Amino acid sequence: MFAVIKTGGKQYKVAADDVITIEKLAGDAGDAVTFDQVLLVGGEITVVGAPTVAGATVTGTVVEQGRAKKVIIFKKRRRKSWRKKEGHRQEQTTVKITAINA
Repeated sequence: MFAVIKTGGKQYKVAADDVITIEKLAGDAGDAVTFDQVLLVGGEITVVGAPTVAGATVTGTVVEQGRAKKVIIFKKRRRKSWRKKEGHRQEQTTVKITAINA
């Protein structure tokens, strides 16, 4: 059985025991988290939501809180002797999916 969930403005296809990295969620390692925006539940019978499947939830546990690799932002104006270099590291959460409740 699998499900498509929506969190952090993105959609993820998950199954039981999957480990996914998503946008930062509140909570420490070991905390339980529930996703209630389930867009699709698949298996023997596929149920597609409009826009979400009523009563379906996906539960998981937070494995760790971390940050992604650094992204370099470099801006330059030619012939003006002006340039600027910045970096950004996005906060992210690693979650292990424990169950899909349809």
